[in-house]
Amino acid sequence: MGPDSTSPTPRPARKPHVPAVGPRLRILLNSVLGLLAVIGANSAYLAAITFLEWASGETYQNWLYQWMFLVHLVLGFLFVAPFVVFGTVHMLNTKNRKNRRAVRVGYALFAASLVVLVSGGLLLALRATNAGARTPLLTQATYWAHVAAPLVAAWLYWLHRLVGPKIKWGMGLTYAGVVAAAIGAMVFLHAQDPRHWHAKGPEEGKQYFEPSLARTATGNYIPADTLMMDDYCKKCHADVHAGWEGSSHHFSSFNNPAYLASVRETRLVSFERDGSVKAARWCAGCHDPVPFYSGAFDDKDYDDVHHPTAHAGITCTVCHAITHVNSTKGNADYTIDEPIHYPFAKSDNALLQWVNNQLVKAKPAMHKKTFLKDFHREAEFCSSCHKVHLPKELNAYKEFLRGQNHYDPFLLSGVSGHGARSFYYPAQAKESCASCHMPLKSSGDFGARFYDDTGRLTVHDHLFPAANTGLAWLKDRDDMVEAHAKFLQDITRVDIFGLRDGAGIDGPLHAPLRPDVPTLEPGKPYLLETVIRTLKLGHLFTQGTADSNEVWLDVTVSSGGRVIGRSGGIDATKGNEVDRYSHFINIFMLDRDGNRINRRNPQDIFVPLYNHQIPPGAAWTVHYGFEVPRDVTAPVTVNVKLRYRKFDAEYMRFVSDKARPGDFPLRGRTEGEPYVDELPIVTMAEDEITFPVAGVVAQIAPPPERKIPAWERWNDYGIGLLIKGKAELRQAEEAFLEVEKLGRFDGPVNLGRAYFEEGRVDEAAAALARAVTHTDPAPPPWTVAWLSGLVNRQQGRLEEAEASFRKVLEDRTEEMRKRGFDFSKDYEVRNLLGLTLYDKASQFRGPDAVEGRRAVLEEAARHFEMTLLLDSENVAAHYNLKLIHGQLGNREKSEEHRRLHERYKLDDNAADRAVSLAREKYPAANFAAETLVIYPLQRSGAPELPDGTGATVDGGQSPAGAAEVRGAVTVAPLPHASGGAGS
Repeated sequence: MGPDSTSPTPRPARKPHVPAVGPRLRILLNSVLGLLAVIGANSAYLAAITFLEWASGETYQNWLYQWMFLVHLVLGFLFVAPFVVFGTVHMLNTKNRKNRRAVRVGYALFAASLVVLVSGGLLLALRATNAGARTPLLTQATYWAHVAAPLVAAWLYWLHRLVGPKIKWGMGLTYAGVVAAAIGAMVFLHAQDPRHWHAKGPEEGKQYFEPSLARTATGNYIPADTLMMDDYCKKCHADVHAGWEGSSHHFSSFNNPAYLASVRETRLVSFERDGSVKAARWCAGCHDPVPFYSGAFDDKDYDDVHHPTAHAGITCTVCHAITHVNSTKGNADYTIDEPIHYPFAKSDNALLQWVNNQLVKAKPAMHKKTFLKDFHREAEFCSSCHKVHLPKELNAYKEFLRGQNHYDPFLLSGVSGHGARSFYYPAQAKESCASCHMPLKSSGDFGARFYDDTGRLTVHDHLFPAANTGLAWLKDRDDMVEAHAKFLQDITRVDIFGLRDGAGIDGPLHAPLRPDVPTLEPGKPYLLETVIRTLKLGHLFTQGTADSNEVWLDVTVSSGGRVIGRSGGIDATKGNEVDRYSHFINIFMLDRDGNRINRRNPQDIFVPLYNHQIPPGAAWTVHYGFEVPRDVTAPVTVNVKLRYRKFDAEYMRFVSDKARPGDFPLRGRTEGEPYVDELPIVTMAEDEITFPVAGVVAQIAPPPERKIPAWERWNDYGIGLLIKGKAELRQAEEAFLEVEKLGRFDGPVNLGRAYFEEGRVDEAAAALARAVTHTDPAPPPWTVAWLSGLVNRQQGRLEEAEASFRKVLEDRTEEMRKRGFDFSKDYEVRNLLGLTLYDKASQFRGPDAVEGRRAVLEEAARHFEMTLLLDSENVAAHYNLKLIHGQLGNREKSEEHRRLHERYKLDDNAADRAVSLAREKYPAANFAAETLVIYPLQRSGAPELPDGTGATVDGGQSPAGAAEVRGAVTVAPLPHASGGAGS
């Protein structure tokens, strides 16, 4: 070549070929694909169960599901490292490939896969830290990203593989078929949920628990450790646990010193009488569930102080493992099952416990299904223990005696929206006991939710605030005393309503007091008219242990700092006993020998001497007599307080006397000294008024007007007279006439009640006719219909009566729906409809009327049967079904209801002896049991009444023939004087 020739340009050296997946990387790829195949099958199973739950609205997660989810988490974490390494190396190997579409799809595939991994980790973190509850939208977005990203990744993988080796569809379809078959079988098994929920436990198991009505789902005992996992619950539900830990539910058992003294006696009486403690099981089904269900309770030598189950109380698991409410009979008539826990729940290994906790947080559906059922929100659930009857196995007398009963008064009240006969109705019905007794409180617990519109995460307070300040005080929990005391405020009201001239109930009435106040004259007698009103209670006041709850009116009359009248005082010489001549809101219960049930001894309960409980949304009028001393030099001030102490001094002396060596110390007890009752006393309501006195010159500030409408004060006064019986119906009539004058429908409606009670049926009909003319506001149509039914039935107008009762039971107006009212559950009205139909059937006479008569009788029977669905112990329903089936020729059914009527009806004749003996033994209670009671404020010897102030009344003759003039009770300020009303 010549010098001008050019040499060829050398080609750049070709880079060595780097395979997309080399031999070593292929090993890693195979590992990734193997893990992915297992994760895919596992994910398909989890997704299938999720779809099943979505389609059915049920929860099918179980123990196997939790294990599969744990596998899902483990595989997911194992998958991260090999996948990221493979993906990174693979992308580096192929970053310069000419097929840029395949490269870009690969990058997208890697990104989608990272979304799967990151969203899974974030979802776990959100649930493990409870951040998900505070950020529900973020949690939902993360969840759906975790669900959708795998589908996107699968599509991208298909696109990516279009430029590579062919996909082995045969192998893939075989894999998919095997997985689908396995999952199908597993889903089918899931759908056959084996848990024994919403079913009564087997009959053969009841022998271990009678006379309690409790059952276990299998009929067997439940291990104590399973029922005592409160610390396990505390990990996620710290605020709920804190409430429960100080609650009466926690201290329901032998850890309650008051209950301990009483149940020891019941166990002893049972053993001495029957040779075993089985009768005391009646207590244990509600009070001592852990030793009861584990079998320890039946041991006559059971160590009620040191046994590990003795202080468990009603644990978290006990309530939340209940799977069925068998009936509303009470007496622990529920079924409980040993709950299914997540893996490692009982492990002592810290790591395995941590794994368990994360599983619960990440997948709480099974936990929620196991421990929270729909009936937990219903009053019927509470009825299982807050309604009781005393069986023959306990009292050795009669198969059935009614004990405490919160459920039926609530069901039949206006508060629940199911009682058509109430005096007052709330703007919105309360759906259950929890509406009042489980208020919302702010919480960061894992179960916290946005339950209301405040924007706060809240839980329902498991302190169950109510009234048991005494137990809280005995357990040195003054914080809980304060909580109960706070709850007791504004649920009742006291009103110094009026003043009558003279000492009787027929004297001229000055009312309502304020703004006008009459001038008193020295030397003259007066009758003070006070009214107690229940405001925010859905059950009787006071309920629960109504024989030992101490609720009373404390009245002080003073002039210029000098006490001139007293009722409700504390007698410090008798261990801080409240004056027995006081108006108590309680039940004075007797045994067969007329002795007071004064130590919570249920085996001896027989009959009440009197019952002064006040229905919800009602009132009670209390009369006090006093005379203005001739030497007063200042205006007269009357102060009335409604006060509460959980246990009376007599009962607390019993508790102290029965303490044994080795027992935990009883607060307030000093060995060898009489017990002084220092349980907290709560003032639930108060009213005060100052009267000018003739001849006394003094400046008196104008009394503040009560923030209660005048019509309502008159109405409450009338109600308080009406519900006590026939002795004061004329005074009730006067009150309701005043209500009518003030333009309220309540006047003529309640006049209708009073007239009907007195037998003035035509006047009742006229009053109701006037009531329905009111439009602003209009009377409750359901109450008017009920009263109209009563009047029509009494007048023999059965067709009209039937229509009225049906209107109560069947109407569902828009207003009723908005307020949550449904009066079809008022079984007292349903019984009236049944009685009306029964009377109507008697009008069918002659052979041609046989079929018509039979049809009406059968319809009457259906209504009484509907009553029994709500109250299976209803005496009236059983009695009338006995008669109806007898007339229909159904002898077996007639005999069945005859037997049940005999079981449930009161034994009136047997009570005569006990009441007679009690009237002799307890002059104060005898006085309080009279039809008309006027409590003297100047009874000689009344506690806290200065010497020389007291005087006999009417020349020493006690009102209503009582052996002694009834004084009243006052509460002196005591140590720790705060607390709540009885439950």
